[in-house]
Amino acid sequence: MTATERRASASLASIFALRMLGLFLVLPVFALEARKYPGGDDAALLGLAMGIYGLTQGLLQLPFGMASDRFGRKRVIVLGLLIFSAGSFLAAAAPTLGWLLVGRSLQGAGAVSAAVTALLADLTRDEVRTKAMALVGASIGLMFALSLVLAPVLVLVAGLPGLFGLTGVLALIGVAVVLWRVPAEPAAQKNQPRGRLSEVLRHPGLMRLNLGVFVLHAVQLAMWVAVPALLVQAGLPKEQHWWVYLPAVLASFGVMGGTLFPLERRGYLRAVFLVAVGLIAVVQLGFLLQASASPQLLNLAVLLFLFFCGFNILEASQPSLASRLAPPQVRGAALGVYNTLQSLGFFVGGALGGLLVQNYGTQALFLACAGAMLVWLLAAWPMKAPLSPAHLNRQAP
Repeated sequence: MTATERRASASLASIFALRMLGLFLVLPVFALEARKYPGGDDAALLGLAMGIYGLTQGLLQLPFGMASDRFGRKRVIVLGLLIFSAGSFLAAAAPTLGWLLVGRSLQGAGAVSAAVTALLADLTRDEVRTKAMALVGASIGLMFALSLVLAPVLVLVAGLPGLFGLTGVLALIGVAVVLWRVPAEPAAQKNQPRGRLSEVLRHPGLMRLNLGVFVLHAVQLAMWVAVPALLVQAGLPKEQHWWVYLPAVLASFGVMGGTLFPLERRGYLRAVFLVAVGLIAVVQLGFLLQASASPQLLNLAVLLFLFFCGFNILEASQPSLASRLAPPQVRGAALGVYNTLQSLGFFVGGALGGLLVQNYGTQALFLACAGAMLVWLLAAWPMKAPLSPAHLNRQAP
């Protein structure tokens, strides 16, 4: 990477990290702490409050992405972070689960992921794009691991409102990073001709990736409706869940670095991609077996490690592929559609996860997750294996 590419990757990854740390601090404890609010005994409403963030973000990712194509990436990113911060402070002040749901909705309205990813693509070459995206993915994964350590401690001190307040502060720090650390947008991006959304929606490779990111994040969030309870059943108190999460996340980074980058250079990206999808499907079946009997802590730890191996590989490779496949004049729109499906996946995963657990039990949840991953595997199977990163922008996955 050049000095500008390193600075762009580090600063934009830090924006993702600050924003996602706030979200992830809530995730491990939300299902347990939100039950203390008036209305918190309704599992379906609780799941909706957990996932509503994804719905509003999904509705606005595309408008934010298209706006970044027209008005500039950095302006749109700052606006989105301010909206996200306002939603965080509203959630911190929420007296009931219903108001908490409203705050989560406003958080989601700060839909900056497409604009941030598009700016990173603007500032990096195809040859280093996967590494840049992987840095973003690694920062997100590290924040997730950090949140698993901090969340049980912070929630005892400040409660769920305190975690939301901290989330708002972190978003404001992200605004400062955009204004003073992120490199200027390339002149070519500002002056390029406007493209059409139809160019994105007619692209089979991009739409295949959009299906995949929807399924991946629906499964991710749905899992966390049930995984904390399984760990408790296995004898691990919620304050100690990070003992399992943290090693699993950190070890999975080593697997990603030792497989994705070298195998991509050798032309085996398709094989790594499909194996990662299939691995997550197998993990869901493993959780199904654990939920059907008495959960064992070691088995759950191994399953979580395998899940994060597959998840991190897909988190690094999918947005890189999407940014290369998208024509430059509609890159923001393409990543807007991509992030819309990602956000809708969060919403569907949280809402349906809560409904499935309430009405059919935990086993039905993991069976549905396994089925969704298998559908994605079938849809992804025809993807073409690019020979090198330089060729990816001309080949559909």
